Amino acid sequence: MKPSAFDYHAPSSADEAVALLAELGDGAKVLAGGQSLIPMMSLRLASFGHLVDIGRIPELVGIDAAADAVTIGAGTTEAAIETSAAVAAAVPLLARATPLIGHFQIRNRGTLGGSIAHADPAAEYPAVALAIDAEIEAMSRAGCRWIPAGDLFTGFWSTVLEPEELLVRVRFPVWPGRCGFAVREFARRHGDFAVAGAAVAVRLSADDIIERCSIGLIGLGPTPIRATRAEAAAVGQPASIPAADIGALAVADLDEVPSDLHGPPEYRRRVGAVMAARALAEAIAEATSA
Repeated sequence: MKPSAFDYHAPSSADEAVALLAELGDGAKVLAGGQSLIPMMSLRLASFGHLVDIGRIPELVGIDAAADAVTIGAGTTEAAIETSAAVAAAVPLLARATPLIGHFQIRNRGTLGGSIAHADPAAEYPAVALAIDAEIEAMSRAGCRWIPAGDLFTGFWSTVLEPEELLVRVRFPVWPGRCGFAVREFARRHGDFAVAGAAVAVRLSADDIIERCSIGLIGLGPTPIRATRAEAAAVGQPASIPAADIGALAVADLDEVPSDLHGPPEYRRRVGAVMAARALAEAIAEATSA
């Protein structure tokens, strides 16, 4: 099928883009890499009167690594993140999640900001942003504001971003100390959306006690989810803690697990528990050897 008719706009700056969004209102949609939006429009699952293409705005592209955080422009492609030595060194969880996104053709076009703004609960980047407490900068004609990832996602494919706001960059904090990171997910085929998965980060003390634990769940609810109860149970425990117990706790309270042709909710919970346990065990093993 073909999408409904729309007017196409290609601003050359972020200021021009937010001015267009303010002028066009609810009838406008930001087009970044288009890897989710274009198929949805072609299938008539969504329609908009105006597309504002931000793919030609240089100021939205780039990776800025500092001692305490890595800030990445919203228009930076997933392929650029995948090949960035700075990201691999400072934000390993983001680097390890990236190859799991679709196929390389998707990553060549898909963008960091597009993935996070799309807010698909089965996507990897929203879970990573949650797990490591990323912050998202939104820009409008009124100015800019930073939004914690934990406050961004409000529902299926929805966020707190206002229609006139443009996601311009994402800041990922650098975790200091003896840290370990892992992403595990189960998909029917490579490149498919995960049935369930988990992105896990841990930090250990000098005597191998878990000081910090973050678990972002993939594909297990209407939004990306932090398994806060499981995180709290892990903190203060030795690195030898049974990972399976934490994995089971990560999914114990989920009451809106999706059901589709890939499996009913209970199946997804079981898969999610296993993926969270495996990711936690891998992250602890990495931190132990640090």
